[in-house]
Amino acid sequence: MGKVVLITGGTSGIGRQTALSLIEKGCTVYELSRREKGVDGMNHISADVTDENAVKNAVNLIVEKEGRIDIAINNAGFGISGAIEFTSTEDAKRLFDVNFFGMVNVNRFVLPVMRKQGGGRIVNLSSVGAPVALPFQAYYSATKSAVNSYTLALANEVRPFGITVCAVQPGDISTGFTDAREKTAQGDDIYEGRIEKSVSRMENDERNGMSPAVAGAFIADKALKEKVKPIYTIGFSYKAVVFLVRHLPVSLSNRIIGKLYA
Repeated sequence: MGKVVLITGGTSGIGRQTALSLIEKGCTVYELSRREKGVDGMNHISADVTDENAVKNAVNLIVEKEGRIDIAINNAGFGISGAIEFTSTEDAKRLFDVNFFGMVNVNRFVLPVMRKQGGGRIVNLSSVGAPVALPFQAYYSATKSAVNSYTLALANEVRPFGITVCAVQPGDISTGFTDAREKTAQGDDIYEGRIEKSVSRMENDERNGMSPAVAGAFIADKALKEKVKPIYTIGFSYKAVVFLVRHLPVSLSNRIIGKLYA
């Protein structure tokens, strides 16, 4: 019997490709997003992940129809950029509300279902921007670092119930995420043009990055894998970057990142 999957943000980019890959493998996919219409082949539920009641109702609907949820993939998210000094606390909170607490909302309602059925898999989308703290995208990096810490803790909490949890860290992926980023160059005169220069370099890397289909296939594989590690990085070059950041002295690795992006 194919797995029943709940995925957030599955109408575009990595989420869409992950969902399509899972459908090809015989899974029944339910996609949650704010959009009114979904993608052919998926069961679309219009729900904002920041709305607890909407998420709860969506989970209940899936269980009512399918009787279970085998896999939950938390992919919904967006990015903002700008200098920390000139980023409003309101914007930072809104980013955390989607990228982190949206995931929290989904997992809170999915976990009891998985616990009662004796198992399940949760995949949380992180980013290479978690171990690599990105200047002028500090709050995005902070949300993804929070995802990693949360994932590690949750994995230990729910292991006895047969529930396994992992985080996946994509690097630069060529998707609409780049154009959807909310950017502010406020203060760039004070920062001598470094804000715009840094973000432009990152966006160029993204537009020339990995195909979302490759990333989606990777995530789908980890969603269906019998056993998983706590954190995965997509792509050899990004694995190498993460390895170096973890093993070099912090002062050195941070200085290198600063030379590249600040």
